[in-house]
Order: sequence, then C-alpha cells, then structure tokens
Amino acid sequence: MEPRIRQAYEAGRFEEIAFLYAPVGLVVTENRVIRDCNLSFAEMFGYERDALRDQTFSILYPSAEEFQNIRDRGVPKLRESNTYWDERVMARRDGTLFWCRVRGHSFTPDAPLTRAVWSFADLSPVRPYNELTRREREIVSFLADGLTSKEIALKLDLSYRTVEVYRAKLLKKFGVVNTNALFTALGQVDATHVVSRAGEES
Repeated sequence: MEPRIRQAYEAGRFEEIAFLYAPVGLVVTENRVIRDCNLSFAEMFGYERDALRDQTFSILYPSAEEFQNIRDRGVPKLRESNTYWDERVMARRDGTLFWCRVRGHSFTPDAPLTRAVWSFADLSPVRPYNELTRREREIVSFLADGLTSKEIALKLDLSYRTVEVYRAKLLKKFGVVNTNALFTALGQVDATHVVSRAGEES
C-alpha cells in the first residue's frame, strides 16, 4: 500500500483517496477550466494529472463548436435542477474520439458553470465510436428533437425524399430497424440525453 493511502486511512482523510483513486473520472471545474482531476480522468484522456490542471475543458472536445454546444445544452438543465447528464463524444490526447457518459453537479446554481464537479465514464468497451457525416449528425439531432422527416427537410432545405434516404442509411449503418433503436445504438439512453456531434464537413 502506498504511504499516501496508508496515511490517509490512519488520519481518516477518506475523501482525499476517494477522489484520487475512484474508478470513474472525476473533475472539479471553475468557469469550464479544470481545477483538479483524479487519476482515472487523466488516464481516460491520455494525460498526466498535472498537465490538465488549469487547462480549459475545450482541449478535450473534438471541436470548438462542440465545446460551445455542450455549454448551451447543459446550462438550462443545471439551472433547473442543479444536475445534468448526457452521453457525448470526447477527444483523447492522441485525437481518437470516444463515447463518454457525463454527470455534473453545480455548486453555483445561479451561474451553473462557475463552480462544478463532474464524473466521466468511458463507454468505449460497450460502444465503439462510429463516425457520422455532418449531414447525418444534423438529421440525428433533429430526429432526437422529435421532428418528422418533412420538418427536417424544411429545416435543412432538402427534399423529404433525401431526408428519408439519409434516415434509411443511418438505420442500415447501425443495423437497426427504427429510429428508437437508432437512438439506443447511438446512446443507449433516451435521445434527449444523446449529444450529437457538430461542426465537421461530410
């Protein structure tokens, strides 16, 4: 047993080792800057802990647009209930993308991102990342919002038939037979908790 762990046990400082050695990624943030994280979080993203401290969270996202999209999506939920969770695509240090389940709690509900704590679980073992084109992600996002193919066609200035072709290709790509099964394949949860990727060209 490491001296640090033994000393923490002897002194009753269990919160210290619980944070550091938890088998799920934990991170404390301030205005979307990583103030501290545990070993699992750093390992998940391919960094040393010290390299992540005081870094903006944007370095862990596939694009700046997605970093902003998550903020816009999460803040209203945090203000409403002071908790938030979703499943999203994140980026490791080497550039590989992976699905991640994220849960958050704010210490400053009126300004939810000022100070918060988050947990991150790597879903790679059960859900390998499948690349979607920009147009596929747009259509999945609108489907998740409950829009029909006709409504999506109007939003994207496409024909109804084109949207239906994209939808059929998505079902085939993920080996499913309907939209609900597609959301399950993408996120394993209700579509309202699946954050579609954005900002890349097809």
